[in-house]
Amino acid sequence: MSQLTSAVNADATFASDHPCTSVVAAVISDGAERLLLCQLHQGRQLWGLPGGRIRNGESPIHAVLRDVREETGAEIELSDLVGFYQLTGDGGGDGLPDVVVHVFRARLRGGEVSVNAPGRVVRLSWHDPDSLPEPLTATTRAALADAVAGRSGVLRDVRRDLTRERTDLTGAPEAAPVAAVG
Repeated sequence: MSQLTSAVNADATFASDHPCTSVVAAVISDGAERLLLCQLHQGRQLWGLPGGRIRNGESPIHAVLRDVREETGAEIELSDLVGFYQLTGDGGGDGLPDVVVHVFRARLRGGEVSVNAPGRVVRLSWHDPDSLPEPLTATTRAALADAVAGRSGVLRDVRRDLTRERTDLTGAPEAAPVAAVG
């Protein structure tokens, strides 16, 4: 039996029929080494990394470039893969799918950032790694810790933080004004 087959068999306990979604995100830094975060327009308006779902037939690299452009209006240059993060936990029975997040490290290549997708993003802002806003999504918290520490190629399981990531069950986003980039 090959090592790969052994590893797959050993990980069979992690396999499930629970739905899974693949998404991308980018840890984007500027010349001052600040990190770009977006406040999401849903639920508790958590702070997260720019990114989104991978479309059918789309590569993760194309998806992250497209989603960052759609959300921020800016072009980025990817430098490496911070890691893969599998977000699990059903939100207390809400039937939320597991999510596999491909997190890339990137720098701005051109353009100014501005809220370009007000239906998904409330605001964008630059933050020093030592003074991040709250609340952060669990995946963002893990990916930023790895990125700031200079890690690449990380494989990590992340559990949803049910006290922070539980969304409004009515589906109605909380009202908040769209703010300028700060």
